[in-house]
Amino acid sequence: MKFGPASPADAMGGVTVHTLRQGALVLKKGTTIGPAEVEALNKAGVKEIVVVRLEAGDVSEDEAAAGIAQAVAGEGVNVERAFTGRANLFAAEAGVLVVDRSAVDRINGVDEAITFATLAAFKPVVEGEMIATVKLIPFGVEAKLRDAAVAVAGKGTLRIAPYVIKRVGVVSTLLPGLATKVIDKTLRVTAERLAPAGASIIAERRVLHDEAVLAASIRELLGLGAELVIVFGASAIADRRDVIPAAITEIGGRIEHFGMPVDPGNLLLIGNAGNVPVLGAPGCARSPVENGFDWVLMRLLAGLKVTRAELTGMGVGGLLMEIVTRPQPRTHIDAEANRNVTAIVLAAGRSTRMGGPNKLLAEIDGKKLVRIAAEQALASKASSVIVVTGHQADLVEQALAGLNVKFARNPDFAGGLASSVKAGIAAVPENADGAIVCLGDMPLISAKLIDHLIETFAPDRGHLIAVPVSEGRRGNPVLWSRRFFKELMTLDGDVGARHLIAKHAEAVAEVPVDGQSAFLDIDTPQALEAARGT
Repeated sequence: MKFGPASPADAMGGVTVHTLRQGALVLKKGTTIGPAEVEALNKAGVKEIVVVRLEAGDVSEDEAAAGIAQAVAGEGVNVERAFTGRANLFAAEAGVLVVDRSAVDRINGVDEAITFATLAAFKPVVEGEMIATVKLIPFGVEAKLRDAAVAVAGKGTLRIAPYVIKRVGVVSTLLPGLATKVIDKTLRVTAERLAPAGASIIAERRVLHDEAVLAASIRELLGLGAELVIVFGASAIADRRDVIPAAITEIGGRIEHFGMPVDPGNLLLIGNAGNVPVLGAPGCARSPVENGFDWVLMRLLAGLKVTRAELTGMGVGGLLMEIVTRPQPRTHIDAEANRNVTAIVLAAGRSTRMGGPNKLLAEIDGKKLVRIAAEQALASKASSVIVVTGHQADLVEQALAGLNVKFARNPDFAGGLASSVKAGIAAVPENADGAIVCLGDMPLISAKLIDHLIETFAPDRGHLIAVPVSEGRRGNPVLWSRRFFKELMTLDGDVGARHLIAKHAEAVAEVPVDGQSAFLDIDTPQALEAARGT
């Protein structure tokens, strides 16, 4: 392949190496120089242009890319027409991408001119998803290099394993304290996981966390035609002799592997009963967030056996995320030692919906709203109380005269609620384990409710966010572990932190409440009059 500058006439048949702009002329990189291009170059006064020409024994970039792409494409893979030296490969059907990594490495080792990139091996893909690309770096290569890449590839370097398992049975074991809604959510999340594979739950059972009872339930699901059985234990599997593995062996099954170097997902168990895979799900499988369970589940749905060697080889890249529900290093296990909680009372708002007056200075039974909120916080088990002020700060602080509270002024109060949350979090003492964010316009929040939230807060048990709830509706105040302070400091605008509660659902502990105490806030004159009448 020849590369270098040439006059327009001598460039005939060559391919432009760079995009050329001169006056009104724009000649893009990769353009083949023909008579029209020579004329345009001469008209624009271009004396020299850098081109590349193929020689005998060379193939163009598109021809090379197309040949290699066709060579690596196996079952379930479509190859797009090569263009500008690139040939993209796509999934022809939904399934799991199977990659021969050694073949990929061999192709990339042929010559620096040839590159081949794929998605991660065993990634679940949908029909039409791009899964790989072959890209030629120069405008052409020697045909022998293309042939060498084809030779080391072998047909089926890439293939799609289509989903073949469609009928799934689910067993949930029960112990005191496991709420029905937890199981309901688990089934919903599981159904959503199965849907992309075209699989569904044909039957679900809820039984005691007992070996014999569980064994009978697994046997029943197999009899109903389940092609895969998933067991969600009320208690995590602790040993190969624990309830779930024991139940599998009791019905003549076998345990193939327990544990995996993927976090979250360590406590996964893979078993087999009558040639039907049985999964002992780790606790993280109750969450929709990707975890090690997904890695194994999708392979099994595609009919791919997951060997012990494959499981033990998942360690590199297996740390998927920090497990927020786990104690941090050097965290005390003593629950009481982790309940040093500061109460933050937000009292900086402008009360725009009140039509003028500052609602926090309005009175109920002769006491200002902000003072009611502060006194209840002081009467609770909170170790200290911070009041965030902003709008009419002097008047709000005067209303709290004589109370043992610390003030944190928010100069950006007009920007919305988030700025006040950040001002309060920034003022929390360094020795506090958490903060409970109270709203100054919620007069029915009692010291008793705050105490219940503090008592529920248990970092050693993964209860890092405590929220009041009534009939499925979550209210205020919310208690946050220090672990989330950095995220709270990223809030912006006039919105709270509800999205963080959803993001860290596995860390949330709900505290049942009666009535409207966790929901009644005073935003309008009508709401104030209604509160005065209660």
